[in-house]
Amino acid sequence: MSALTDNETFEAERQISTRWWLFLITGIAWVLIAFMVLAVDPSTPAMIGYLAGFVLIVAGLNEFMAVPFVPAWKWLHVVLGVMFVAVGIMALLDPFQTFGILALLIGWYLLFKGIADVTVSIVERDVLALWGLRLASGIVEAAIGVWALGYPGRSAWLLIIWVGLASLVRGITEIALAFTLRSSDVRTPSSR
Repeated sequence: MSALTDNETFEAERQISTRWWLFLITGIAWVLIAFMVLAVDPSTPAMIGYLAGFVLIVAGLNEFMAVPFVPAWKWLHVVLGVMFVAVGIMALLDPFQTFGILALLIGWYLLFKGIADVTVSIVERDVLALWGLRLASGIVEAAIGVWALGYPGRSAWLLIIWVGLASLVRGITEIALAFTLRSSDVRTPSSR
């Protein structure tokens, strides 16, 4: 594996900075998806299943769009893109099953993540400056996971909030990246 030369690095930076508008478009799309998700009535499981399918397909397409812009690990973006699109299509084919599985996965994820955070915060309390904050966060995550697993209706609300906020954060991040790329000063290799 060879290191990139100055000219190759400059060319990669120039390509990314000239296509800043792609990140702006995908960021706006993610924000719109977030608003759509947060406006959904959780009493319609099929709608949530369809929405999850569409979100996964868009996430897959977004991964494919990122391939030309990343200097390394291109194969990982392709694999993620294929997986997201495939799972999105499967979700569209059986939306009720998708809803149930996603709701359970969110609950279990929060339970295990909370337990892991509690464990890490206690074990590394001498190293972590804010170990108490991580401990409290882990306890809250585990409690929300148990609460969500106790009744499927709660999992539906949690699923909507989780997907909506994740889409919103991704959209805002991509919009910020677009404006950062737009304002970045890409100089020639000789002026460095």
